[in-house]
Amino acid sequence: MPHWSEHEHAAMSYYQRHLFFCCNQRAADAERPCCAAVGAQTARDYAKQRIKQLDLAGAGKVRINQAGCLDRCEQGPVLVVYPDAVWYTYVDSEDIDEIIDEHVLHGRPVERLMI
Repeated sequence: MPHWSEHEHAAMSYYQRHLFFCCNQRAADAERPCCAAVGAQTARDYAKQRIKQLDLAGAGKVRINQAGCLDRCEQGPVLVVYPDAVWYTYVDSEDIDEIIDEHVLHGRPVERLMI
């Protein structure tokens, strides 16, 4: 097992990219909207399945996670890609495919979906 200096270890990321999908659920009468009410869990599940199909899941590759409220409710549904800190909104699986195909695979953020 290699021995890394503290600086080298800090510079390394466990995942190449980490996608967080807000899947927060609020009551129907809440003052703010919520991502769960507009299909966030379905989108997250789809992204996770697609990343696995592309053999991109796991350490050193890509991780798909659900998150609680990311506090951009009025722009939702939202997801954020780290370490790039790029925020997206999306409508359907075609938007998720475009984020994966362009940003995750090729490092090109999808400007039309950025918030």
